[in-house]
This record gives sequence, C-alpha cells and structure tokens, in this order.
Amino acid sequence: MFLGVGALAGFVQEAFDLSGLETGLLVTSVGLAPLVALIPTGRLLDRRSERLIITGGALLLAVGAAFAAFSPSFPIVLVSLLVGGAGYSASQPGGSKVVAAWFPPHQRGLAMGIRQTGLPLGGAFAAAILPAVADRWDWQVALLVAAVVAALSGVLFGVAYRPPAKPVAASVPGFGIELRGLLQMRPVRTAMQSGVAMVSVQFVIISYLMLYLRDVHDIPLTRGAWMLFGSQAAGVTGRVVLAALSDRVSNRMFPVVVAAAGAAAGAAVFAAMTAGPSFTTLLLFTIVVGFFAFGWYGPWVVFVAEAAPPHAIGMTLALAMTANQLGIVLAPPVFGLLLDLSGGYVVPWLVVSGFLALVAIGVGRATRG
Repeated sequence: MFLGVGALAGFVQEAFDLSGLETGLLVTSVGLAPLVALIPTGRLLDRRSERLIITGGALLLAVGAAFAAFSPSFPIVLVSLLVGGAGYSASQPGGSKVVAAWFPPHQRGLAMGIRQTGLPLGGAFAAAILPAVADRWDWQVALLVAAVVAALSGVLFGVAYRPPAKPVAASVPGFGIELRGLLQMRPVRTAMQSGVAMVSVQFVIISYLMLYLRDVHDIPLTRGAWMLFGSQAAGVTGRVVLAALSDRVSNRMFPVVVAAAGAAAGAAVFAAMTAGPSFTTLLLFTIVVGFFAFGWYGPWVVFVAEAAPPHAIGMTLALAMTANQLGIVLAPPVFGLLLDLSGGYVVPWLVVSGFLALVAIGVGRATRG
C-alpha cells in the first residue's frame, strides 16, 4: 500500500484537481507518521516479538488505506493515509532485523538484497495493477485492493514466521543515552545522509514519473504506469545485484555510491529530454534509472545493521530509516513546488541530479578505505 499511493497519485490529482505541491503531499502523508514512530518501534523490536509487531503494523496500514478509500475529501484522505503510515513503521526495521538475525555476515548482503526486493516488487505490481483498476472502476477501489493485500501479507507473516533463538539479554542503556550514542557513530550518520538522498529520488520517481511522462511526452497515465512498473521491477534486480556485490567488496557502501551516481545521471537526462523519444526508448531508460534509484537499499540496510551495537540493531535501523522518512516526507512536495514555480520539469530534475551527485562524492569520501 505504501508505494501504491504513488501509483495512484495521478488519479487522485484528477479527482480533486490538485496542484503539484498537493499531489506530493499524498506520499508525504504516508511517510509522516514514521518520523515519530520509527525509533520507538525499533526499540520495541529489540525487546519484543518481531512477529506481533510486524503483523500489527501491516493491519494498521490496511486500516488507513481502507479509510482513505472511503474519504469524501482530500484532507480526510491525507489524515487516513497518515494513520496508515504509522503501521509502515514496523515493516522495514522489523523485516531487516529478522534477516540480520538469521544470516551470517558473508551471506547477509545477498539475503538482505533478496528480502529488500519486497518493496520495489510490491511497488512494481502496484504500478501494473492499481492504475488499471482505477481506470476501470475508480481510485477508491484500487486503494481498497491495496488495503486487502497489506492485511493479508501481515496475517501471513504472523502465521508463518518463527524467530531464531535469542541469547540472554544484556543490560542496555536508557533510551536517551542509547539514542545519543548512536548519533555519535560516524557510520550511522553516513548511512542517514546517504539514505535520505537516495530515498528522495526514489519517491520523486514514484510520485511524479507518470505525471512527467504524461505532461512532457504525452503518455497516458495507464501507459505511464508500465514505465513505473519497469523502473521498480529493475529495482528488484538492483537490490539483489548490488547487495550481492557488497558481499564481495571491502566497502559495503561502494554499491550505494555507484547507485547515487547512476541515479544522478538519470535525473539529468530526464531534465534534458523533451518530447520525441519513443515509448520503447523511454521504457528502457526508466528501467536503467530504476536499477540504481531503487537498487541501493539492499547494501545500505546491511551496512546499517552491521554498524549497529548487538543490543540495538532494531533501534539503529529505525534511526537510519527515520532520516529516510525526511526524504519521503519532503522530497515529493518540494519537487512539486519546484514544478509549480518553474512551470516545467527541467529545474526539479536538475536539483535532484545535483543533490545526488554531491551525496555520491561525500559518501564515497567518508567510507573510502
């Protein structure tokens, strides 16, 4: 459901006659609650059953989507998605902590990459299915479909998952002391800086790729959905390939630097392209961009998990992912505001490209040797 909102943004925009800024707020609303919920949830994951927490989060996500589907006005849609977003706070740190606990370091990158394919794979299916449902029936029906999928996935995890045996818990510092200690760790700060940049371009693509293709290249939303599908499907491959690469190089963050550079180049090309390229050319290009823009997450999560103190893996993951939420919350509306102010997509894409280039250079220097 989390990525399904982006796939439906164009339909909601048309239904409520939204501006570019308001359209960006759709994705922002889902990502806002985790800003405050992720860190407490991460600490809870270090002390309680991952199975119950992840299952409960998925059900809350489904409830929020269902309420949004029945909302009569745009503000109520935003509030409903905000509630559902709180449930998302459990899935990413919880699932990543599960993989970190089950797999040894030499297999962890590949295992985490496979696990992290779930988000872009779900986004790819959302892009392929939900716009078609919205076009045939309505965006509310499509959002209800997403709610049912979220609920079923949570229940399935709760029934099937069994945690590994845990060692006897050692004494841990208080919440404030632990949080300050994590923020003082340079690897954690590096992960936060790179994560917020990469997730920004990821959610800009989710929110605006279909609209960009419609407005600049005259591609209908239903056909543009296949572009978004291709981009996120390529991200599935990227998460496995780049994470497996991180098992074979001395620097876990090297694949993330490569992904940042590749995504920066892709955003620059989006800015330079005008109407004219064929559908096939655009599809192939969005696939290449998606490999980098969505593929970075696998090795990044492993880097965070391995940098964490053993007693605080869940909280460290949650802290880094809280920084990511800043990108999720801010990037779509900022991109939309730049779009409104400049009257076109050139300036927004160039800003994204320049930001990513600076991050690739900075993270490369911070993690070198």
